[in-house]
Amino acid sequence: MLLSAAATLAVAAMLVAVWVVWSFQGPGPAAKAGDATTVMLRHGASLPEIASTLSHEGVIRSAPVFVAAAQITGAARALKAGEYEFASRASMASVLADIRDGKIVRHQITIPEGRTSAMVVAALTAKTDLTGVAAAPPEGSILPETYQYERGEDRSAVLRRMMDARDELLTSLWAKRQPGLPFTTPEEAVTLASIVEKETGKASERPRVAAVFINRLRQGIRLQSDPTIIYGLTQGEPLGRGIRASELAAATPYNTYAINGLPPTPIANPGRAAIAAVLDPPKTDELYFVADGTGGHVFASTLEEHNANVAKWRAIERNRGAATSNETLAGAPVDAPGVTVEP
Repeated sequence: MLLSAAATLAVAAMLVAVWVVWSFQGPGPAAKAGDATTVMLRHGASLPEIASTLSHEGVIRSAPVFVAAAQITGAARALKAGEYEFASRASMASVLADIRDGKIVRHQITIPEGRTSAMVVAALTAKTDLTGVAAAPPEGSILPETYQYERGEDRSAVLRRMMDARDELLTSLWAKRQPGLPFTTPEEAVTLASIVEKETGKASERPRVAAVFINRLRQGIRLQSDPTIIYGLTQGEPLGRGIRASELAAATPYNTYAINGLPPTPIANPGRAAIAAVLDPPKTDELYFVADGTGGHVFASTLEEHNANVAKWRAIERNRGAATSNETLAGAPVDAPGVTVEP
């Protein structure tokens, strides 16, 4: 009888062991909906709480087995909080490994080039999976790129990464800048880069546009850039109409038709290509550019050439039935498709 009882216990123990191993290494439960289950593990959660949460959400079959496995493997000391996504029927072993390795879900936000700081903060505010409040930083202090973040992360922390990325890039590019540039500080470089960014949407044109503005600065010619006027009027929001003649002539700190040199601050947040373009521009003698009707620009070195290009652009506008652009025959390098000078 003793031998029989011992044998029964041995078989039972073996079956329990097999079940434990199968629970840990075998397929887990099917997701309740879809192909995966998303689980939030809060900061400060204990091992039993984590196991209970996983069990309640249908990710694992047994909370006690998970606790035991975490303790035996040493993973219990390294489990990380955050948002996790577990595939349907993921094994407990893979679930434990993911939490130990901190393979949390990464969300992302993309900041396009040329957005103002206020627009960036508005985009962060619209992300409902972020928390906290972020104030708009100085114009030009953010690097437009795609950034990853965790659910529940503070908006100001994400914004800080954007600003740190710009500082790191600017420091690197400034150290390798072309000698003899017509500005003396990294901040001035960002201001010019923001104008370049707003003047053309074609990446291939940025170096050439930058060279035009740098040539004009060197020769003491006003930049005459429409986006600077618009920024002075709306702080970068779309104007929604053409620039009025009175606005073109108004002496404001941002009207580069009326002031010499650069405006006092950037007018947007330029991307890395625009910053690189103003710090290492190509060698040209071009001083003018105007829209070419295809989304790009045609460039000129002399006022005579430029006036001919302006005439061609105005003919394109007439053929399209559009209003005339606000390009002046004085030779302003303006990106003016569809922009009108209103009385």
